[in-house]
Amino acid sequence: MSRKTLVIGASPNPERYAFKAVNALRAHGHQVVALGIRKGMIGDVPITLVPPEDPDFDTVTLYVGAPHQEQYAGLIFRMRPKRVIFNPGTENPAFETRLARAGIRAERACTLVLLATNQF
Repeated sequence: MSRKTLVIGASPNPERYAFKAVNALRAHGHQVVALGIRKGMIGDVPITLVPPEDPDFDTVTLYVGAPHQEQYAGLIFRMRPKRVIFNPGTENPAFETRLARAGIRAERACTLVLLATNQF
């Protein structure tokens, strides 16, 4: 099943995990929007600097640390995805609690591992 996914913290740097995640998501057939702070491309996916207006996302996967997450909180709450994945290094208990109260599942996991083990 294809899951429309927003990757927050996308980077054109192939060494970054967000870059690897976008490629892995596409390889698994998922529709991906990459949101970052620098324009560029990740395979066939452009990195956008402007949050998407389409709220129809199944998953948001975070590659920004807790200090930078608040700037995306309003977007995430408006989008109401089914889940938000907090990749290693992005854990944020306070934000996770707020998401849970809003009925959005917060999941501490690694997008790359979830994809590799068919648990995405």
